[in-house]
Amino acid sequence: MTTQEFFNTLKEHPDKSLLFQYMPGQLVGANYHITEVKHITVDSVDCGAREDSWKQTIIQLWESPLEIGKTDFMTCDKALAILDTVGKIRPYTNQSEVCFEYGNALFHTAQLFVTGVEFHGSNLMLQLATQKTACKAEDICGVPETQNTQPQANSCDPGSGCC
Repeated sequence: MTTQEFFNTLKEHPDKSLLFQYMPGQLVGANYHITEVKHITVDSVDCGAREDSWKQTIIQLWESPLEIGKTDFMTCDKALAILDTVGKIRPYTNQSEVCFEYGNALFHTAQLFVTGVEFHGSNLMLQLATQKTACKAEDICGVPETQNTQPQANSCDPGSGCC
């Protein structure tokens, strides 16, 4: 989901409560706050020596220990007001992917990507999930599409163009 798509979704449903599902059946608590917005530019080189770059908007969610037991979730309108304030200070790249950074005592802090949007009555719920790492130079490294769990001998020899 792009940053602009996220903002549009919030604008279309201002009175709905904004919920985040970080694992099946597990929601970020109603005591969450938006504590930081990161405007990230990634400049990378993959294991096949190819360069890439992209932008991300990372929104950090934090559960306040002072508000444990809170049952009213933030509305889309309130979230958008916070994000609009940030945008006046540091403008967004609207086509960048939006991600959410979150963790709690039972879930390691991770960068979570939007995998779906659901509507349940007066709630708008974003489904979040981590993404697996992958070889980005499969065509150079010769990584098979379906990997078996046993490492292959000489699969990434020096001079092979991989790693």
